[in-house]
Amino acid sequence: MIKIEIPEPNLVITKKQPDQSSSVISNDYGFVDYHKIPRDKGGLILFLDADENLMFVGKARKLRQRVKKHFEDNVSPIKKYRDDVYKIAIILVEDAMEREIYETYIINTLHAEYNIDKVFYK
Repeated sequence: MIKIEIPEPNLVITKKQPDQSSSVISNDYGFVDYHKIPRDKGGLILFLDADENLMFVGKARKLRQRVKKHFEDNVSPIKKYRDDVYKIAIILVEDAMEREIYETYIINTLHAEYNIDKVFYK
């Protein structure tokens, strides 16, 4: 048996709510801390709702660019649920094979709601 432990996130960014004195914070669904996501690092992206439910897990060779694409693309699996994303957790994993293994493991262990590929628990 192979034992896999899900790594703790290296970074978590949370949606900011606009206060009464300011107008809209950002056109990126309330996330203003994209600059904290490494530009040229690979890893995993976990999208969570306000109740800490895992919505979607993805992987990327370049994290910041991929996270932003999920909020811009018309083909993103979370396109209908972008407003529900409250937290984005980033786990740095440089090795492509490890990213693949962790992504599949997290999808099936934590039952990511909107991942349809790599699902073995249904």
